[in-house]
Amino acid sequence: MDNTTGYVLIVEDEDSIRIPLKDYLTRVGFPVLVASDGVGAIKHLLDHKIIAIISDYRMDILGGDYWVRFLQKFCPGQRVLLTSGFLKTDLPLPFEILTKPYSFLELETKLRELLA
Repeated sequence: MDNTTGYVLIVEDEDSIRIPLKDYLTRVGFPVLVASDGVGAIKHLLDHKIIAIISDYRMDILGGDYWVRFLQKFCPGQRVLLTSGFLKTDLPLPFEILTKPYSFLELETKLRELLA
């Protein structure tokens, strides 16, 4: 995969997950952009070709149900993998969920399946 294909966008508010995950996915060949919240993610969605989003569900700034609703409404057809250590919602989630803690290899496998 090269930069002409597009980017995987990681949306994660925890530095201890976001930074090592970016490094890992870059090492295994994915071009990666990162955002610490939904607002930062929207900027990347406007400025870059995003081929998949890996996003934490619970974030203080534009996270949770509002973030999921945004993705459904404004990014239909986008490949999304949600991650969460604690998921509580009344909204039926249209995206696959990967529960925390997860291994980077497990996440990479899910991402490759999502992009296949």
